[in-house]
Amino acid sequence: MLRLYATHHGLLLERNGACVSLAPDFSIDGLFTAADPVAYATAAFAAGRPANASVAAEGHAPLIQSQEVWAAGVTYLRSKSARVAESREAGGGTFYDRVYAAERPELFFKATPHRVVASGTGVRIRSDAKWNVPEPELTLAINSTGKIFGYTAGNDMSSRDIEGENPLYLPQAKVYDRCAALGPCLVITNDLPASSTGIVIEIRRAGAAVFTGDTTLASLKRPLPALADWLFRDNSFPHGCYLMTGTGIVPPDTFALHHGDEIRIGIDAVGTLVNTVL
Repeated sequence: MLRLYATHHGLLLERNGACVSLAPDFSIDGLFTAADPVAYATAAFAAGRPANASVAAEGHAPLIQSQEVWAAGVTYLRSKSARVAESREAGGGTFYDRVYAAERPELFFKATPHRVVASGTGVRIRSDAKWNVPEPELTLAINSTGKIFGYTAGNDMSSRDIEGENPLYLPQAKVYDRCAALGPCLVITNDLPASSTGIVIEIRRAGAAVFTGDTTLASLKRPLPALADWLFRDNSFPHGCYLMTGTGIVPPDTFALHHGDEIRIGIDAVGTLVNTVL
């Protein structure tokens, strides 16, 4: 298992506590277009220059170059229940019931690279929405041929009142500037995360926790490879892509993000993705 960090000092790879800085010819696009991304990263690690591991904890840059970010919805029972509740008055509740049980998953476009931010930087809430929440999600790294080669933590920022008003407003509820965060590192491995993999979130306001939650991948209804397979049906990703796999942690309906809130999303083996609401 390797961990890729994008820092202000360049790209770093870490394995078993050893850290190296990578040669200029290593790129995120190269990783996502390699036939065997794990082998590509392993060779780069062997050729890298020793670096201080503490550098990886410094300021982060986005773990993205030319990749699109997509997302799967209603993949956890908790998510389905929340979507049904928020759209009940608009008559959209049955849509979410049906997609949770259907063979075909809900897949939607989330972000282009310029809309994605790194750990330690700011995410945004829409100015025309009143009910905004973060959605902590295991996020798959998939190469240009559809091979899953790693994962990271993702924050799928969402405007629940806009989506709940009408399901057709989903793109506006999901896609806007600084609507997605990835990090703090990309785990590069041929092994899918175990079902016991934990996902936690803590939202802090004025230094105090105002919401905490946790789940595991055991609560994910759909197999991870199946989500990737559906995404690549009749679709191409020349530079690979990221796929957020849905959230199993949803704050209560009385909760909404405020400017200045700190969102902390932790996933086993990845670490903690930290963002402040601008």
